[in-house]
Amino acid sequence: MTAVSDEPNPYLANPRWVVAELVADAARRRYPADILAIGVHGSLAHGDDSDTSDVDLVVVTYRQGAGPRPVARRIDGVLVDLGVVGADEYLRHARTLSTSWPLAADRYVTTKPIHDPSGWLEQLRDVHLGRLAEARNAEFTALAREAWCRGASAHARATRLAAWYESEVALVMLAEARLAAATVIGLLARTYFRNGADAVRRTGVAGADLTELGVILRDQATDLADRGRPVDGTVSDLFDR
Repeated sequence: MTAVSDEPNPYLANPRWVVAELVADAARRRYPADILAIGVHGSLAHGDDSDTSDVDLVVVTYRQGAGPRPVARRIDGVLVDLGVVGADEYLRHARTLSTSWPLAADRYVTTKPIHDPSGWLEQLRDVHLGRLAEARNAEFTALAREAWCRGASAHARATRLAAWYESEVALVMLAEARLAAATVIGLLARTYFRNGADAVRRTGVAGADLTELGVILRDQATDLADRGRPVDGTVSDLFDR
């Protein structure tokens, strides 16, 4: 990824790029002293967007709290999700590993610049990749255990709701449990995904029913125990790292 000048964007034949450019230009005009970089992530950055795709924009400001406010709105028939983050905070996020890493990493690694004269988005990518390079397997395994606990909790609630014939709400909890199980797989394999839908699809849990997902979670618990991070423990284990 390289710094981008103000030359015409070759993607302007794409209506989503047109909207992205319009929003970026308007932001720069209104907040000329605040904006360090503007980029897109998601399907537009990957180049496989469709007529139903959103435009996911990120505005990086020199100072936290400066620039436009985060907002989501439909513009010319295109849904726009405008995120705003201070440069220091964004770099801190890029250096932080959490249970959401499999769903967050793509925006650090694959953000296509619209306005980035200093190549800052490339720095963001390199900071994140550097953090991954130094991370130990034990860090990812510990995070996977946390994700597993969330998945097990959602699965238990889904099972209880299904027994009470609360089918619609049970489906919501089942979807949450599937995503958590997919996140566990991503953390253990150090694999990140484009989004939640991509995660459950690529890990094969998208179609898992309550029984099948229960088996997946049990297998994951065994795997975590084998890796030295059992899901069961004592009270004191809650405070040990």
